[in-house]
Amino acid sequence: MATAFTPATHIRCNSPRILPTFVPGSNSKSGKVVSWNAASNYVKLQVGPGGFSGKPLVVRKPWMKRASILRCGTMEEIEAEKSLIEKDAKGRMEKTIETLKSNFMSIRTGRANPAMLDKVQVEYYGTPVNLKSIAQISTPDASSLMVQPYDKSSLKAVEKAIVSSDLGLTPNNDGDVIRLTLPQLTSERRKELSKIVAKQAEEGKVAIRNIRRDAIKSYEKLEKEKKLSEDNVKDFSTDLQKLTDEYMKKIDSLFKQKEKELLTV
Repeated sequence: MATAFTPATHIRCNSPRILPTFVPGSNSKSGKVVSWNAASNYVKLQVGPGGFSGKPLVVRKPWMKRASILRCGTMEEIEAEKSLIEKDAKGRMEKTIETLKSNFMSIRTGRANPAMLDKVQVEYYGTPVNLKSIAQISTPDASSLMVQPYDKSSLKAVEKAIVSSDLGLTPNNDGDVIRLTLPQLTSERRKELSKIVAKQAEEGKVAIRNIRRDAIKSYEKLEKEKKLSEDNVKDFSTDLQKLTDEYMKKIDSLFKQKEKELLTV
């Protein structure tokens, strides 16, 4: 099979790394010079001073076959794909850290903290709502909390929600506000809470690993679509592992800090 070219002919090349093997239609004695110029997407045939013979330029069939199946994204496209996937993964990892912090804050230590009631859900006019959205929570002293609902008619519902929670606190409802006194944590209770914190930290790590797995699947999907090469996927997976390790360290740091608070009498 032969393909004829004019001096203005441009040949589409799907990979800048592969140049076709060709047999020029003229010999060196005629003074005709034929050369190839490779750009990122095109190969341009240039004709020298000797002119163009008009004879066909034969492009060997094996190259034509390879060109039909090879595709290659530009560096900008590859970096854009990586950036999107990595940004999504990092955002989800950040949310995991924030959730873990919130969970840790809701576990009481030796001092009273309004965040302890963050997970309490109140049945308010038939709809479960967060306690802090319908009441003001304050700490009169280091060992007590005061809950003042914006709507006094919800006092009973708030009291019931606190009793039903796993905080182990007994509410004192005086008709205007609810007072909570934090009993001194026993050594046994501190160890129990420490186990709960360790479990939550491990759940956070599992979530981070799952995010990493999803990102790698996205890279592999792009590889199947010929938008990324195998080397691209390996390099991006290495960078993703570094990001994963970074967030694993954050979880370890949060866990050690919370454990220290729990075990300090």
